[in-house]
Amino acid sequence: MAMKRELSYSEAALLALQREMEADPRVVVLGEDVGRGGIFGQYKGLQQSFGPGRVIDTPISEAAIMGAGVGMALAGLRPVVEMRVVDFALCGMDELVNQAAKNRFMFGGQGRVPLVARMPGGIWDASAAQHSQSLEAWFAHLPGVVVVSPSTPQDNHGLLRSALQCGDPVVYIEHKTLWGARGEVDESVAVPLGKAARVRAGDALTLVSWSRQMQASAAACDALAAEGIAVDLIDLRTLWPWDRETVLSSCARTGRLLVVHEAVQAAGFGAEIAASAAEATGCRVARLGAPRIPVGYAPVLEAQSRVGTEAIVAAAKRLAG
Repeated sequence: MAMKRELSYSEAALLALQREMEADPRVVVLGEDVGRGGIFGQYKGLQQSFGPGRVIDTPISEAAIMGAGVGMALAGLRPVVEMRVVDFALCGMDELVNQAAKNRFMFGGQGRVPLVARMPGGIWDASAAQHSQSLEAWFAHLPGVVVVSPSTPQDNHGLLRSALQCGDPVVYIEHKTLWGARGEVDESVAVPLGKAARVRAGDALTLVSWSRQMQASAAACDALAAEGIAVDLIDLRTLWPWDRETVLSSCARTGRLLVVHEAVQAAGFGAEIAASAAEATGCRVARLGAPRIPVGYAPVLEAQSRVGTEAIVAAAKRLAG
């Protein structure tokens, strides 16, 4: 059977979940609308295949969904907790922050919470301030959880399988507008948690990004290459634990680091990477993120929160100059 096929970001995640549910009867799904396939099609057909006892439709209560997921995990299951979007996950934060993240530590490892909390993040086109937030830095700041943010169908397949096999809670942040993005997926490729991907090689500067912002970053690298500026482009993929070795070795070689993310720049996770690189290697650093404003509904306002290719090119030239 061919292991490679072209799939969308959503289809790749669906395939990963299907494979893990086939392999491990402890894997269950719970959340709103999962029985009809989820709002992005990421659960399509699973309830028909595995039944309502393993793909469980829930009431509209994120606190109840997350709390039930924590209980299931402590009882020996491996739940996939669907939050619909990261913005709605805020209603279930106590269960995640004070229960899931801390149980292993507080009880000396007697309890484990191997759940995967799927909470799509980022700007959702024309969906305004309450549906367009990038909150990955909140979770990276939280001891006890793994934080993942895939940018490609291949990584969404491989990282979701790794997350489902992890023994600790994983905050899994897929981007709201990447679901239709297509690419080749090889089922045999394992994508470990905590390992970045070097997307392009170069020595002028290091550029680190993740999730949808990788698209704009790759386009910026093309434009810079046309001007003779070769960029070492790194897709972080896992924000915690982040791949310090790959990033810092690149920074030591290029002497310059630009971190680009869709989230608000102030107190964004890019600051942690930049500070770590500066401390460890003495390289010059720069950050590029969104202004500290709510994402607007009108296209002209929404555009103010986007970090586009032109802005990345300009920032890279300033840093490389």
